[in-house]
Amino acid sequence: MAAANASAAAADAEVDAEEGGAPAKRKLPLKLIVIGAAALLLVAAGVAGYFVFAGKKEKAEEAKEAAPVAKPVVYFEMPDLLVNLSSPGGERAQYLKIKIVLEVADQAMVQQIQPAMPRVMDAFQTYLRELRPTDLDGSAGVYRLKEELTRRVNAAIEPARINAVLFKEILVQ
Repeated sequence: MAAANASAAAADAEVDAEEGGAPAKRKLPLKLIVIGAAALLLVAAGVAGYFVFAGKKEKAEEAKEAAPVAKPVVYFEMPDLLVNLSSPGGERAQYLKIKIVLEVADQAMVQQIQPAMPRVMDAFQTYLRELRPTDLDGSAGVYRLKEELTRRVNAAIEPARINAVLFKEILVQ
């Protein structure tokens, strides 16, 4: 029965072709479909890449144009500090000599800091005298010292703020 149906379908196709009817539909080869999909994917990737990279370039150019000119910072040099460090019991006394520079935003900030210098020096002295020599070991100890001194200066001169405490010299003897 299936063979009869197949031969009947073939005969119908021949009759249609002879009568000028619609030609039989042909399937597209798989190779042609894959090439078309790859070309479409390549075009889509190119367009997406253009928008990604062109957008970054435009943002970088906008950032250059919009970036304000940075004002130069002002440095305020504090008097040298010499304190004895905390030492347990009968150990030999050790001293810390430190030269500090404060980084401030502008010259007007220096005018705000100078009247508060006795308060700043007091905050530094009381903190530094409690330090042990082991507290200053390594770069981590110096970093903690810098952060704590910055915090204490900002507390003493509030509402004004400094940018950073910078060390010119640290000597533990």
